[in-house]
Amino acid sequence: MSETETEIFNYIKKIRREIHQYPELSGEERNTADIVKRELAALNIKFKDGIAGYGILGVIETGKEGPVIGVRADMDALPIQEKVNVPYKSEIDGKMHACGHDAHTAMLLGTAKYLLSNRTRLNGTILLIFQPSEENAPIGGAKPMLDAGLFESYKPDIILAQHVWPSLPVGQFGVKAGPIMGASDRFEITVKGKGGHASMPHQAVDTIVVLQQLISAFQTIISRNVDPFKNAVITLGKVDAGYRHNAIADRANIEGTVRTMDAYTKGLIKKRMEKVIYHLCQAMDCEYEFNYIDGYPVTQNYKKMSDFAKSAIIKQFGEGSCPEIEPSLAGEDFSRFLEKYKGVYFWLGAGRKDGNARPLHDPAFEIDEEALKYGYEAMVNIIFDYCSAFASSNDLVVSGANKHKTKR
Repeated sequence: MSETETEIFNYIKKIRREIHQYPELSGEERNTADIVKRELAALNIKFKDGIAGYGILGVIETGKEGPVIGVRADMDALPIQEKVNVPYKSEIDGKMHACGHDAHTAMLLGTAKYLLSNRTRLNGTILLIFQPSEENAPIGGAKPMLDAGLFESYKPDIILAQHVWPSLPVGQFGVKAGPIMGASDRFEITVKGKGGHASMPHQAVDTIVVLQQLISAFQTIISRNVDPFKNAVITLGKVDAGYRHNAIADRANIEGTVRTMDAYTKGLIKKRMEKVIYHLCQAMDCEYEFNYIDGYPVTQNYKKMSDFAKSAIIKQFGEGSCPEIEPSLAGEDFSRFLEKYKGVYFWLGAGRKDGNARPLHDPAFEIDEEALKYGYEAMVNIIFDYCSAFASSNDLVVSGANKHKTKR
């Protein structure tokens, strides 16, 4: 790396560690937003803050004709107690950056810093989108920012984002056209029966027994109703029932999630769940409440932009940098942006060299910080290449976008 690139890399590490030490949950990102605003102000980048809470939009204008490119990073942390012993370990009890959003925010600031120092190579306008509440499904932070007029003054031709991915080694990227992340729905079920003494079950309606049968029946929806070539999963994440060892529970609750890759499969699972709950509760003489909550939609990459990003990454890092990947059923709020604007969401390899990579949302999750260098370099190269392609009217890339003055 040149000296400038080394300085940028060190800058990103410094910012990432500062954010990591003071994690904030969805809707609470005040300190993180203050860090972002501090750095944007130091770079003399104009910005608008307070968008749908703590959302921020920074704007780099070149004054030259060209595309409007949006780049998004999320800022929130998770309610998880960190179990990683590093000098920059979370200072906030019960909260940690277990999904890498600290890295995303820091890399976007580093990207902005690099773009400014090389702005003669740019044309058009770069939008720096710092989003709160990505983890707050099903509402999230993307839709509230869009509803609050995020793009009133600047409408992006394309929009980009990346996510650290511990199952990929540093130096590799996951880029895939079409669906890359799944729809993430939630459900809540309350079964209402009749309590009683453990020794006299005939006088009661045991909701725990009903719950047990529901749990088993839901798994047969996946194994016997869903097309085996379709991606889908039902996971029960929380079960709550009972008072003590010798009392039959009169109420029981389940909370869980449904993950799918297409609307038909999602609708099928929802209908089958409703039928299973209804008929089982009828048979067991109990009542129920079923609340199905539509979450984030499928994260659907625009093919031409995915192909373009993959080409830019391979040109920078070599043929082996973009292996073939399978999509993930994890949900992602960036899907809301991709419903309205053409763009690409890709994974950044961040697996630790010691081979002890822990998954996202794990209390011991930690990235290999070398990934930060690859992440910001990939993003700036995609941006530079897109600006160049736009200037030459490469229709395979811009696909109907019109050249325009970026000052609105």
